Amino acid sequence: MEGKNQNDQSKFKDGFKERVYEFALDAIGFMEQLPMEQASRVISDQLLRSATSIGANVIEAEAASSRKDYTDFSTYALKSANECKFWLGLLRASGRGGEDTVNKLLREAT
Repeated sequence: MEGKNQNDQSKFKDGFKERVYEFALDAIGFMEQLPMEQASRVISDQLLRSATSIGANVIEAEAASSRKDYTDFSTYALKSANECKFWLGLLRASGRGGEDTVNKLLREAT
């Protein structure tokens, strides 16, 4: 039974890494569609940083050399996801970007 548990855990980790990678790509694609006025550019820059930070910190957590490092990197990934939700909420509330796309990204960030 232990082998099955390890296999399930490995599948979860691989699936999770793929999801955070796809989230970053989806966020990049969304940002490319935003209007090019100053407010959209500034928020888009912040969203790009936080969306790509999630995956980078997940990868760092996986390679952590201690439990503390793992926890720290995982916490940074969560904080970046929360930051994404803030920027996406601003874009939705200000009428920038498609609401369906923003809502999809918000669900995944959550």
